[in-house]
Amino acid sequence: MNPELAALAQQVKGFMPHDEGLALYRAAAEVASLGPLVEIGSYCGKSAVYLGAAAAECGGVLFTIDHHHGSEEMQAGWEHHDAELVDPSTGRMDSLPVLRRTLTDAGLDGTVVAVVGDSVTVARHFGGAAFVFIDGGHGHAPAHADYEAWSPKVTPGGLLAIHDVFPDPADGGRPPYEIWLRALDDGYIEHDAQGSLRVLRRSLDG
Repeated sequence: MNPELAALAQQVKGFMPHDEGLALYRAAAEVASLGPLVEIGSYCGKSAVYLGAAAAECGGVLFTIDHHHGSEEMQAGWEHHDAELVDPSTGRMDSLPVLRRTLTDAGLDGTVVAVVGDSVTVARHFGGAAFVFIDGGHGHAPAHADYEAWSPKVTPGGLLAIHDVFPDPADGGRPPYEIWLRALDDGYIEHDAQGSLRVLRRSLDG
């Protein structure tokens, strides 16, 4: 990975450890020349830098999708709330301005397309993708909805990545682990693992 982008990614606000980010980059780089990359859950753009770096190397594109008002665990009173991201004019969280600055600082404005909206709605109007990274809302309903909407979009031979997969309930919430199990049941094959990141490949026969 480009050393300058790797250094920038580590400085961006977010929840992706660097070793997992590099694993994400490597997985995306394997298939970035085969079709678009998709990220569910942009936040401030930390993982978009890793994925965008992979796309940029082959002239590909990353669509990063988020409504930017924060998932449940990012709201006031919850563990991952960040008051700096609250828009004073609305009182709501808005991470979009930070994402835009991140992409500009990384020189990825021409590679990463920020899609502002509900991921399930976007999926209804989206074709296939060589790579899908699910890292949106971690509650039961949003995580399973993202899986149901996007896992069929992965083209045969493409990759599906899921973040915050913790087999031990003491380490983290259940929904990302549950959708990882669903992917295995649906015929996805484990391709790589680093920390809480899991990467699976869709079989060539679909």
